[in-house]
Amino acid sequence: MVEMHKVRVYKSEENLPREDQLAHKIATVAADPVEVSDEVTEMIVNRIIDNASVAIASLNRGPIVAARAQALAHAPSSGGKGALLYGITDRVSPEWAAWANGVAVRELDYHDTFLAAEYSHPGDNIPPILAVAQHVGSTGRDLIRGIATGYEIQVDLVKAISLHKHKIDHVAHLGPSAAAGIGTMLGLDVETIFQAVGQALHTTTATRQSRKGEISTWKAHAPAFAGKMAVEAVDRAMRGQTSPVPIYEGEDGVIAWMLDGPDAAYEVPLPAPGEAKRAILDTYTKEHSAEYQAQAWIDLARKLHREHPEVTDPQNVASILIRTSHHTHYVIGSGANDPQKYDPTASRETLDHSIPYIFAVALQDGTWHHVDSYSPERAGRPDTVALWHKVTTEEDPEWTRRYHSLDIAEKAFGGSVVITLTDGTVIEDEIAVADAHPLGARPFGREQYIAKFRTLAAESVAPEEIERFLDAVQRLPQLGAGELDALNIVAKEGVIDLASAPKGLF
Repeated sequence: MVEMHKVRVYKSEENLPREDQLAHKIATVAADPVEVSDEVTEMIVNRIIDNASVAIASLNRGPIVAARAQALAHAPSSGGKGALLYGITDRVSPEWAAWANGVAVRELDYHDTFLAAEYSHPGDNIPPILAVAQHVGSTGRDLIRGIATGYEIQVDLVKAISLHKHKIDHVAHLGPSAAAGIGTMLGLDVETIFQAVGQALHTTTATRQSRKGEISTWKAHAPAFAGKMAVEAVDRAMRGQTSPVPIYEGEDGVIAWMLDGPDAAYEVPLPAPGEAKRAILDTYTKEHSAEYQAQAWIDLARKLHREHPEVTDPQNVASILIRTSHHTHYVIGSGANDPQKYDPTASRETLDHSIPYIFAVALQDGTWHHVDSYSPERAGRPDTVALWHKVTTEEDPEWTRRYHSLDIAEKAFGGSVVITLTDGTVIEDEIAVADAHPLGARPFGREQYIAKFRTLAAESVAPEEIERFLDAVQRLPQLGAGELDALNIVAKEGVIDLASAPKGLF
């Protein structure tokens, strides 16, 4: 059973009791010793595989190289043995492992997602929780409990509280969820988790300019920063340090000044006492390396490529109109009014957030590749640019309604497309959810997660290391104290050149 918790702003003289504050309620859920179901455990294993897949595929990309170099400058702290970094065997302090691995997981925008009132990639919870687990020698069961909480809290916040409406970046829900997950894993008391959640929120609020205009490399760093802050917040809270109270509801708090203001009111769903944490089952991963709103459109473009090959030639096409949800139109569509979304010289991060570009390339190629589809050569191809510039988007109220629906059976992330050819022919089609979505044409299961991992790791990881990792991660519930190092994945010799990393302060 889910309990709905009313959240509003309180004046200081109202003196909101601690147990009625959202951060305290989150901490209470985190401290609940309820067991994790087999179904949730199975999905947690899937998502650890998924994170490793996308991290290993990005080991030599600039943001990862820089973040890894920063982490390697910070030796394990005295509180444990340190944590491991994707691709190598070196140990670093856990907050820096959370940082470097968080960047690696997010860089390709290729792991799981949950979309409701807010947007999220809840797999971002795994790097900080796993880093602390390796550092302190947690068991596989401990880790599972921590990740289940991280997903639960982030998804519940995302269901209830919109950040993007006020141009606040979505990682403001990640800091509290990761702190809560670490608290669960370590078996911390409610008060300690409460203080950690508050500190994690306070330090991870930032604007959405990181996802606007010329999108920079910070896009991959933002969730990693939230994870790092969560680790540090837990450390401070364990040492008895306190946080701003009430962090959400205070008259100078996050809601009053960053979100809906002093008259705001939300209803946040949280599991009732003794209720299992199942929110991970509401989330979904990506088959393609692109912003989640693009997943269904890539699948529809592949279908149109097969059924109507004439639309791949811009000389045959007068216009392509995509009717979709408010978010897709205004954030990654032509409604964003970002000229960079039509610029062949734009960064990968920008192209990743351009539905006109992604639909045009997938329409021409009938496929999508996490590297080749973003290459400067691919983006600059004259016939692609010509077709790309014929693609526009507009908001359709029905697709917006379905996007926000709480009914999983009708919730949709796609839309309809109208392709008008130069001879007057009109081709129309639509898609509600991506093929890999649980309600899609080819839902992802363990087999698909493993196939994705094998594909992305094939060039960088030795076959025996691939098999070792897959064996270990699928035995996660049985892994004992100190055995979670087995969840790291090491690249083949020569794949990573640590000496070539850029120099900084550390």
